[in-house]
Amino acid sequence: MMAKSTLEQRLEACFLTLNGFVTGTLEYTDTIIHIHGDAPQADVPADADRIVLPGFIDVHVHGGGGGDTMDGAEGVRKLAQFHAKHGTTTLYPTTMTNPWEAILSALEGVCTVHAEADPNLPDIAGVHLEGPFISPDRLGAQPPFTLIPTVERLEQLLAYDIIRLVTLAPEIENAQLAARQFAEADVRVSFGHTICTVEDAKTCAELIRDAGGILSFTHLYNAMSPLQSRAPGTVGAALADEHAFAELIFDTHHVHPTSMLAAFRAKPEHLLFITDSIRASGMDGGQSELGGQTVTVNDGRATLADGTLAGSVLTLDQALQNGLEASLSLRQASQLLSTTPARYMGLTDRGDLSLGKRADMVVLNGEFEVLEVIVAGRSIYTA
Repeated sequence: MMAKSTLEQRLEACFLTLNGFVTGTLEYTDTIIHIHGDAPQADVPADADRIVLPGFIDVHVHGGGGGDTMDGAEGVRKLAQFHAKHGTTTLYPTTMTNPWEAILSALEGVCTVHAEADPNLPDIAGVHLEGPFISPDRLGAQPPFTLIPTVERLEQLLAYDIIRLVTLAPEIENAQLAARQFAEADVRVSFGHTICTVEDAKTCAELIRDAGGILSFTHLYNAMSPLQSRAPGTVGAALADEHAFAELIFDTHHVHPTSMLAAFRAKPEHLLFITDSIRASGMDGGQSELGGQTVTVNDGRATLADGTLAGSVLTLDQALQNGLEASLSLRQASQLLSTTPARYMGLTDRGDLSLGKRADMVVLNGEFEVLEVIVAGRSIYTA
């Protein structure tokens, strides 16, 4: 368990609550004890210079600050420390499609950091296994080490008890076997890196739900069959399924602002922002690495040698800024960063500023820049 604060503390600011923006005082230890102040307002006051939002939750993050999930424990610590500075209070380190032993080694690394429960880091809530059970025909920036899920491989993965989310192509051999086994283990199953038809998606979605699972779509629009008038593809399946969640990388390189708004209008309660960030995030432009491949970063855009987008250098505070510039309200953007991902991952103890919830908070200035980050009542970053 992560170390928690037992010292009662107070914050004076404008707080985003479920009822609206309250200007006043918030009292907390490791959880929120009391919020009192002015009557809630629908919008943030124009003169607010300290704004507190629920902590950001990133369910898809490969790296940052020079660290990468595939590096093992030290890489996980490094990426977590970096993203803490940008408002992330809960994250799921994400693997790459790599040789099998490298994936298992990465899982061991996350297990180590998870067990340490370092109070100076965001909460490492589990692993997002992205690959190797994806389509070799829609790799994106994933290396060509795809595998077919077998009973033995699935048992080996689940024995770590650290995987909380898996990206899976529903059309590959044994996909339904894997989807059922992951769903029964309470692992979220997300369709991605796929060329599946809408029929493939629907069939696998029904199986997941019959097993009591939760369905999502990995980085919507990217590395999946597109929406066309007579071939809805994976994108069409995602937008039409009112109960499915969907990730979105809103760095404005992966997804156009209008495409983001279209997805938000279609799935206002089920869309969530992710970073899909790589080790180069937070570093100067130039060359970096992703899954053993050379990546070039130029003007905020990370690409392989052939021009393929290779993850992102996005942070969640920048995703917030991008959302606001694309006409989302602060309340809507906060929902995409905190409330919806918490609900998606079943994190009932966080995601909004309510009494009894974890004191996971991001303090912003009037320009929506991060001033302080608080995890379970402990300040882990101050600007």
